[in-house]
Amino acid sequence: MARIKGISVTLQKETLTGYDAFNNPIYSYAPVTVDNVLVAEPSSDDVTSALSLYGKKISYTLGIPKGDTNDWTDKEVSWTDAAGNTVKCRTFGFPVMGIEANVPGPWHKKIKCEVYG
Repeated sequence: MARIKGISVTLQKETLTGYDAFNNPIYSYAPVTVDNVLVAEPSSDDVTSALSLYGKKISYTLGIPKGDTNDWTDKEVSWTDAAGNTVKCRTFGFPVMGIEANVPGPWHKKIKCEVYG
């Protein structure tokens, strides 16, 4: 029997480092590698609802592994596809999360992302 296996993705973790002269926040970014993330195509219903709710075209849905504590809301994510190309996305919306103990398999959270650049 074949096992479903995720890939490693790079999440840009942001840290507040200060404020500029206009009191706008300044962030520094550090890449964090997250292993075993599922990358899936969205359903047509997901595309339609994301366009209606957020005005954005969902390109992928990411399945986040159990135990992950990173913030995935409005973050830059990248990975290398099967052809060796780097795919850059920005997550949007809020992660949809299940109770870890009640969800079978190693993933319990999913989030939408939009391709850019």
